[in-house]
Amino acid sequence: MDKTNSKRWFIAIMGTLLQVVLGTVYAWSFFQKPIIAEYGWSNVQTMWIFSMAILFLGLSAAVGGMILPKYGPRKLASIGALLYGVGYLISAYAMFISSLTLFYIGFGVIGGIGLGLGYVTPVATASKWFPDKKGFITGMVVMGFGLGALLMSKVIAPIFVSITQGNMVQVFLYIAIVLMVIGIPAGLSMKNPPAGFAPKGYSPPIKSATNQGFEDRLTIKESLLSSKFMGMWLIFFLNISAGIMFIGLQSPMIQDLFRIKDATMSTEALAMAGATLIAISSLFNGVGRFLWGGLSDKIGRIQVFRLILGSQILIFILMMFTGNPWLFGILVCYVLLCYGGGFGAMPSYVLDVFHAKLMPVIYGVILTAWSIGGIVGPQVAAFIRDFYVNTPEMIGPRTYMAGTILLGIGFIVTLTLTNKSITEGKW
Repeated sequence: MDKTNSKRWFIAIMGTLLQVVLGTVYAWSFFQKPIIAEYGWSNVQTMWIFSMAILFLGLSAAVGGMILPKYGPRKLASIGALLYGVGYLISAYAMFISSLTLFYIGFGVIGGIGLGLGYVTPVATASKWFPDKKGFITGMVVMGFGLGALLMSKVIAPIFVSITQGNMVQVFLYIAIVLMVIGIPAGLSMKNPPAGFAPKGYSPPIKSATNQGFEDRLTIKESLLSSKFMGMWLIFFLNISAGIMFIGLQSPMIQDLFRIKDATMSTEALAMAGATLIAISSLFNGVGRFLWGGLSDKIGRIQVFRLILGSQILIFILMMFTGNPWLFGILVCYVLLCYGGGFGAMPSYVLDVFHAKLMPVIYGVILTAWSIGGIVGPQVAAFIRDFYVNTPEMIGPRTYMAGTILLGIGFIVTLTLTNKSITEGKW
């Protein structure tokens, strides 16, 4: 393996490691109950800490994509990792003084901004080093984000909870140190390839003089206002909304099914079943980003999104009628596989459709779909739970019906999109 090839793989691996650090945010449900029990905040109040983090993740990713060319990947990625760690430090102090507002600012705003700056950078950077494996490598990098929840919920957090005997202030303090010790060096490893870089044996696709000229004149505004961008944003948003709406419900849903099947199951056994499903499904979330991203290299980006959205429609419909907790768990894992798949395929789709120089900006803006989906999905699920509070047996079916509708709209939109560059197809 030549030196240049080794370097690009090193950057891809460090980018994946940074994503693992950032992906620990998806383990928030691990902390939800202990924090509520300790401080007496409501479920809604506490869940908004996580929702704000996802909101600011998407918003700051959009800004990060715009300023990435100016400040460079090393500075942006390392600052992102630092801010995420600082978010945990502020959160520890917020719990020490019992301030929910400061918790929102620390974990939600500052930590969320760090997440966004850190997330967009390794994806955009690694894709420049691998023009020959765009879907594969961006899928690999964002796979780390999906695996972060598994690492946090099964390794890091349990260790510190045990060491501190459940003192959440100390737990967050120690987690902050670990995340910064791993994340900041990974961020400092990010570097763009030299001008004119091309992997050995790779020949970039030949473009007509007309297309190349138009592509060079293409502006950010024209790209963001194009029908292609709007369609891509919409399918991303709808896939995220359906998946993240479901993520927060998987544990109580499978516990309800086990309780119906065996009324003698203890509370501890039910909780363990829910936690196990979260851990296994988070693994599928990570693998899905890698799997679907690599598959998109072979069959096409929009074809992958049609499979992701279309197959999930069948899964959500099946969920309305299943009462078997084991089958339910399998279906959950497939939903998470597809949820992660959207994140794995979208970066390379953006690269194919838009000018490579505009990729950080376009991809950053498209991540605002994550921000909006992270609010819409959970709020739809919360509304259904409140509306059917007196008929709990309707909560699951109605939730899955809502997800089916979102996915159905997304699938219809995919039929209007193609894999062609914006310079070749309709705007």
